[in-house]
Amino acid sequence: MQAAVIFDLDGTLIDSVPDIHAAANRVFGRRGIGFSRAEVQGFVGRGAPNLVARLAEARGLTAEFDALLAEFLHDYESAQALTTLYPGAREALEALAEAGYRLGLCTNKPLAPTRAVLRHFGLEALFAVVIGGDSLAVKKPDPAPLRAALEGLDGGAAVFVGDSEVDAETAEAAAIPFLLYTEGYRKTAVEALPHTAAFRDFKDLLGLVSASAGP
Repeated sequence: MQAAVIFDLDGTLIDSVPDIHAAANRVFGRRGIGFSRAEVQGFVGRGAPNLVARLAEARGLTAEFDALLAEFLHDYESAQALTTLYPGAREALEALAEAGYRLGLCTNKPLAPTRAVLRHFGLEALFAVVIGGDSLAVKKPDPAPLRAALEGLDGGAAVFVGDSEVDAETAEAAAIPFLLYTEGYRKTAVEALPHTAAFRDFKDLLGLVSASAGP
């Protein structure tokens, strides 16, 4: 049985911050408040509730958290117009699938917008398992979502591909080799994050997967 390759989504396969930034500004803009892209990107990675909570805290609106989160989730589910695939990501996924690797997705993005963006880019059929931030009671960096994705792919050897501190911590907790995409949303230096290998070009991914998890 070929190894499983499980991917993070935001900052790994897609640059979604432009849409997240726009959605946040639409929601908070109704209250006369705006954010820079850098502010929003700094809070991405631990799921929508954490993102909205951090944004609300930054502007003294914690009392409105429930309403802000509901508005954000409603807005963000259909927000794909500004999101882009990272160069070479589609080709790398197709090459892995063609080579027989079992592909899964494990993201802290809520499941509905996750599936919506996969449909938008025509990627949904490539992933046998999709675990979103609301699929389980816990999110990454708890290892349970990653383990659930692997279980859904029938177990066996696996690697996790991600871009962030959260992803590195998750892979380490799950004892799964971690391939770090260096062009995403991490805030920590590459050498400071635990990883099996790092890459900046998706053309290198197939070889790294083979070296890390076997053919």
